[in-house]
Amino acid sequence: MSELHYETLAAVAQQIQTQAVSPTALTEVMLDRIAQLNPSAHAYTCVMSEQARAQAQAAEQEINAGTYRGQLHGVPIAVKDLLDVEGVPTTCGSTIRQNAVASHDATVIAKLRAAGAVILGKLNMTEFALSGYHRELPVPVNPWGADRWAGVSSSGSGVATALGMAFGTLGSDTGGSIRFPSAVNGVVGIKPTFGTVSKAGAFPLSYTLDHVGPIARGVEDAAILLQAIAGHDPHDPFTHRTPVPDYLAQLTAGVRGLRIGVDETYCANDADPEVTQATLNATRVLEELGAILVPVNVMPTLAVAPFWGAVVAAEAAVAHADTYPSQAGEYGPVFGGLLEAAPSLTASDYAQARLATAQAQSTFDAVFADVDLLVCPGAPSPAMPLSEFGPTDVLPPEAVASFVGFCAPMNFTGIPTVSVPCGFSIGFLPIGLQFVGPRHAEPLLIQAAYAYEQATTWHTAQPPEPS
Repeated sequence: MSELHYETLAAVAQQIQTQAVSPTALTEVMLDRIAQLNPSAHAYTCVMSEQARAQAQAAEQEINAGTYRGQLHGVPIAVKDLLDVEGVPTTCGSTIRQNAVASHDATVIAKLRAAGAVILGKLNMTEFALSGYHRELPVPVNPWGADRWAGVSSSGSGVATALGMAFGTLGSDTGGSIRFPSAVNGVVGIKPTFGTVSKAGAFPLSYTLDHVGPIARGVEDAAILLQAIAGHDPHDPFTHRTPVPDYLAQLTAGVRGLRIGVDETYCANDADPEVTQATLNATRVLEELGAILVPVNVMPTLAVAPFWGAVVAAEAAVAHADTYPSQAGEYGPVFGGLLEAAPSLTASDYAQARLATAQAQSTFDAVFADVDLLVCPGAPSPAMPLSEFGPTDVLPPEAVASFVGFCAPMNFTGIPTVSVPCGFSIGFLPIGLQFVGPRHAEPLLIQAAYAYEQATTWHTAQPPEPS
């Protein structure tokens, strides 16, 4: 049992279904793992031990009685601490909300409960999902290097997944916050099409850019989680009514004959050479698997990246009207600085962002008229040294624009992506590869990402066991 923490979600689900492993025993394994590692990893802000044990016991009784709800039934997972869980504070990584106890579950939490999942706890994050942590709160530690960046706002989700402290997690992504922690922690993340997953009960950073999605140790596991949380929600006006497909139906269909777009200039733009090389190496693997590589030009989509900070600041100011400026002194330096800058933004700034978004969408539409999907880096570099990007460092606007170039265009346009491990740096730090497709192309992206994953061994690597 002690070795189960690194099993895939799909594997433990099968063992639970056949009653080879019980949800209660599995939950205890995970709680022990968290108790052992969290004091140094700081992945969890709240461990819901008693609630998790009660959920596991209920799942076990149902399964023993012949009622099996599906692949999440009795499986221990965890969620980012901007998602409301009834009776538990939603802190959003800030001292301002340490006592903000949720009165009801976020929609995605309700869906997880309906699937029978066991929720182990809430996961650490940057303050209000921007790039910096609150100066008074612990910071998640990258398991591949304690002196390295753990990947912005969903960092707790990435760290917990990489260290086997949950079989899957939920994160959110406004400009890379599922893909960055997936890339630098060596795990898999899915940023779904905007409107596929409800944000009701998720504290917003940017209403029009936020996405909620899964992080897991494998593509199949992430797809299982997405299947459970996707779907229209009358409580979220941004969700669409498109029927939820079976994300696992074509999992093993491979990539033979798929047209995969590659823009080598884009893949090298503001990217570490090791990341660019790993991405191009991955395209050769895909070609060997039967994919057809097609040169494309997505460079024009970068024009939207400089507007990311303005849109986030304007929309965050709306979300924080009740606490800023009245509690300005309680915010950390990074998020407080964002809110301080918001009043200087003009209607013209926001309008230019909308225009750049339309231009980016036009570019992607043209690309996807010629290819089925495209690939690019999941993050511009392996995990940076904390000496270069510390927990409370404020990045200048030009650095932000450069940093989000592989991710923000997909948030502005709402198109889906899947990030998978595709190699290691010379310093043995994970590198991520991103599969990108047109709206609602998640089944195809999952199919392609799974084919690449199964043809390589990067996803099987485990970080050094903490001492």
